[in-house]
Amino acid sequence: MGLISFVKGVGQRIFGGAKAEDKAADLKQNMDALGLDTKDISVEFEGEKAVLKGNVKDLATLEKAALAVGNQEGVSQVEIGDVKVESSGDASSFYEVKKGDTLWKIAESQYGKGNGAKYEQIFEANKPMLQDPDKIYPGQILRIPPMK
Repeated sequence: MGLISFVKGVGQRIFGGAKAEDKAADLKQNMDALGLDTKDISVEFEGEKAVLKGNVKDLATLEKAALAVGNQEGVSQVEIGDVKVESSGDASSFYEVKKGDTLWKIAESQYGKGNGAKYEQIFEANKPMLQDPDKIYPGQILRIPPMK
């Protein structure tokens, strides 16, 4: 995965402190609060870049952790540092939501015309960060899993 770019000025506002250590702690706390199995992942914050390190059970959890950290206001990049993935799988692609997008439109653009109903697959791949398929916003980065 390497480095994922995000729109720095969009996303949830979670930062309480001004120091990089405080921001890293805020990002880690927010990521863990989503119920992902990220207890063995650490977050470092350098400028506008978050760096993930540690161990994770599978690639999907790592991708979700990266999105949970990156879709925060003030984060422009997430770097996957030294992370051991116990069980790999097919990597997802990533998509930046544009004005006027719906999950249906995104599914058709990513999986081909006539596959709009696959929006449910995209919604499921982005849980728990997404809680409602109708609540996406421009600049948000979504996981697009391989089509089933």
